[in-house]
Amino acid sequence: MSGNAVPDDGGELDVTAALAALWGKSDEKAGGTKNLLLSHLLDTAAVAECLWDGFLALPTKRALSKVAGGESNGRRLFAWLCGMHDCGKATPAFQRLWPKGAAAVRAAGLDWNEALAAKGSWRHDRAGGYVLRPLLRDAGWDDEHIAWVWPLVAGHHGAIPREDHLKPTAKARGQLDGDHRWAEVRRALVDRFTTELGFGSLAEVVPVSVPARSTQLHLSGLVIMADWIASDSSAGRFTGVDDLKRVSFAAARRRAVRAWDDLGLSGGWGGTLEEPGPEAFRERFGKPPRPSQELVMDVARRMQAPGLLVVEAPMGEGKTRAALMAAEILAARFGADGVFVGMPTQATSDPMYSQVRQWVGKTDSTVAHQVALLHGKRMFNKEWRDLLTGRSSDSEQRFDGVDEYGECPDDDQYGLGRGGAGPQARRPSGARGPTEWFLGAKRGLLCPFVVGTIDQLLFAATRTRHVMLRMAGLAGKVVVLDEVHAADVYMSQFLLEALRWLGQARVPVVLLSATLPPRQRRVLVEAYLAGACSREEFAAEGLSTPAGYPSVTAAWRAPDASEPRYLVEDCASWRGTFPVTIEPMPEVVPGPRAKREDRRAAQAAADTALGAYLERELADGGCALVIRNTVGRAQSLYTELHRRFGDDVRLLHGRIAVGPRADRTEECLRLLGDPDAEDSVPRPERLIVVATQLAEQSFDIDADLLITDLAPIDLLLQRMGRLHRHKGTPRPPRVMAPRVVITGFDPGKREAEEAGETQGGQGGQTNAEPPLSSSTAPRFLGASEFLYGRHLLLRTAALLLRAADDGGQWSIPSQVPALVASGYDDQDEDELLPPAWREDAEHALLEWKTEQHLRAGRATPYLLTRRGDKEGVTLDGLHHIAVPGTGGDTDLDAVVRDGEPSLEVVIMLHDGAVYRTLSGRALSVNGDVPDALFDEVLGGTVRLPPALTKAAADRLVPLPGWLGHPRLRYVPALVLDAQGNAVIGDHRLRYDGILGLVTGEGISDASGT
Repeated sequence: MSGNAVPDDGGELDVTAALAALWGKSDEKAGGTKNLLLSHLLDTAAVAECLWDGFLALPTKRALSKVAGGESNGRRLFAWLCGMHDCGKATPAFQRLWPKGAAAVRAAGLDWNEALAAKGSWRHDRAGGYVLRPLLRDAGWDDEHIAWVWPLVAGHHGAIPREDHLKPTAKARGQLDGDHRWAEVRRALVDRFTTELGFGSLAEVVPVSVPARSTQLHLSGLVIMADWIASDSSAGRFTGVDDLKRVSFAAARRRAVRAWDDLGLSGGWGGTLEEPGPEAFRERFGKPPRPSQELVMDVARRMQAPGLLVVEAPMGEGKTRAALMAAEILAARFGADGVFVGMPTQATSDPMYSQVRQWVGKTDSTVAHQVALLHGKRMFNKEWRDLLTGRSSDSEQRFDGVDEYGECPDDDQYGLGRGGAGPQARRPSGARGPTEWFLGAKRGLLCPFVVGTIDQLLFAATRTRHVMLRMAGLAGKVVVLDEVHAADVYMSQFLLEALRWLGQARVPVVLLSATLPPRQRRVLVEAYLAGACSREEFAAEGLSTPAGYPSVTAAWRAPDASEPRYLVEDCASWRGTFPVTIEPMPEVVPGPRAKREDRRAAQAAADTALGAYLERELADGGCALVIRNTVGRAQSLYTELHRRFGDDVRLLHGRIAVGPRADRTEECLRLLGDPDAEDSVPRPERLIVVATQLAEQSFDIDADLLITDLAPIDLLLQRMGRLHRHKGTPRPPRVMAPRVVITGFDPGKREAEEAGETQGGQGGQTNAEPPLSSSTAPRFLGASEFLYGRHLLLRTAALLLRAADDGGQWSIPSQVPALVASGYDDQDEDELLPPAWREDAEHALLEWKTEQHLRAGRATPYLLTRRGDKEGVTLDGLHHIAVPGTGGDTDLDAVVRDGEPSLEVVIMLHDGAVYRTLSGRALSVNGDVPDALFDEVLGGTVRLPPALTKAAADRLVPLPGWLGHPRLRYVPALVLDAQGNAVIGDHRLRYDGILGLVTGEGISDASGT
């Protein structure tokens, strides 16, 4: 029959012969021999059984067993759902794609009009959703069950379409789905597959209940996981089976077990974790728990169902250790299989990774290797790289998606062969890190234990391709998020969306913060409970406010309860409350139209005043931390202080290359860390650390004196967490009492000035009145207003004024909740702000609210679910509109983080002959990187200011010698001349070994760190 002819309806169809011809994987994709479609369906179902037995968390099994009507039914239904994913390949639309396979299919009596079929395309995932529905309906399935099952099939390539987008294009006139013969063969295929799994008929598969939508999304991710494993033909795992007589579920099970063992896949605690007793804290961390840590563990033990646990405690209180113990308790009580710990930045994720690895090993030594570090620059982490010794160099790049054949389209690009996991995907002998399969793109969260940036959780709340894999990686774990107050209004939209899904999925979540505004606490709790109660919105009317600090707020909803329950308790801090002196040090802040020389003069005057202050206060020794809001201010001050103090000064900011910055950070932590730590060293007689916001959080140093630019009150308190952090630290007499000096603002005009009198006093203060008592509102650094907004800075300045009226002190930590509440509660403007500021403050508040509304709105198009659809029952149309950022984590950063993007580059030197590393080691004329110098090259990575991103992206490319390198081929190089200079567009740059990247005039320094 001609390929352009209309199929002949006459004659009997040999269904068995047709099943023996339908192919699921081509010769090329299946290790040299095609894999029959039925074989691949059974392979995937067999892999699903391995997932059930060795990977799924107990809560997942319980949820699926409830849907199926029993535990044994749950395992079999799960296998059926996973295996059914490729039923859409039993269509002309797919079978025509491989000429050799198409010829065999036609020879078996199935045909199509090629000319008409070529007029349209029909992806086999959508085809599966389309052809499965009538099959299930004919078998007696109710519409409510058909409605939640078809999206699992239609979405197994990572995007779930709307139901009305499933059908093939009319242009093909029915040639993509085929005639009644094709329908007959599809029915035979599904029936044969179903009976192979032990069901009597398709009617026996019918679930007994509809799972929650979060469970459906979790299932969707597991279907993809099973498919990806079963699509791996490398190392002889799932090679083709082209003889129907050799296709059986028993044979598929043998293949799956061999592949599972070969890949080294496994879950985490596996439901065997015992609830830790009172002695466990000391066993895990070598110290007895503090009162707040005991409170956290006690509340976790009293929660009657998985829920949300909000821990608020001062900086240095030990929240992280308390959270890990709470996670262990919740996992033991509710069957969680692992943990995800989310940190605010990559820099804070790295030290947390070491801590979590040690903790996991003490809970169960057999799973200690299953801890993954997950962020875009994890290969810069030496501990992580050491764990991957012996792995294939490009395992992180595999499986970025699947093509029409169900395979990874990028395998050829990366030179890894077919099938996804690659020939070296087994666990190398002696390997100490996670199983290599988990290292592939989009699979990191599936690893049992994960430490990464909070972005990894936010990605799971985006309507991006393969989002279901990310949700599958979170479901079944305990989620711990540190520094949740650090999420801005844009990021918070994704955080709230994620909490909603986690609440419905009954995932225990522990949130940590030292400075959480009361309104934000309530919003977080309500988002989680909205999910737990499957409501569009939820008002936590029964939630009380903590009466003290530290505090713990717990909220949960038991499955058989109509309303949630709450526990809100507090205790005393282990250190007790102590007074901190607040000392304002205003400076001249030129207006926005000031000349360049005026700005430079003002900065020089501020640096000089601060240098003189430190000379006086550290005359007898002591260690000071100075935090500037911008890199430029930090560099400028360092230059002045180094002139006065020499090598007693250190500089830390985000435009120092990652290698030297890591070394400096480690040195500061070692010199100024906990004196009782095992690796502690003698404290220096005098040391000054000048830093940007890098020192704001998870920077465990103990300063005698803190000097900081003005920032919103919560961030100011975070910075104060580095002050007098540890007991028993020896301090010189002048800095024996904790003191914070606030800089970076101009107090505004005073009545005396307006009368023609001049200011006096050091640093711009008057001798007659407090430095903030003025007849006009204060002026702030332009960069500070850009970063934080004038509204929050005004409120913080007002709190400083109030402190001056109250004796110039704050009681820490007891006052922290009240200070944060005052800083963010815009209802008491008249009470907090001086009358002279109010007109300015009203304008700033309106501006702030408008900006907050706009930024929140910018996140809306990317959220996983739309407003009004949050009570949806199925996944139908989840990806109704495609969104950008569907590739790796770098692309997704642009989705979950607002503001101007910035570009990371690797700095290289060129002496006119060869390229050299930042430290001067020679490479070659093309920049080829030998293995021995790879770490050194990566150590030259630096983030450019956002203002340079576009020009740099247009001009900077990898070196010629990097184009074939697995880790450097996409990394742009910033090539400096022998003097360390470069030009990007109209901008002059130089890299200084001490100052870091120094930018020329005209570049905005409002990017903070």
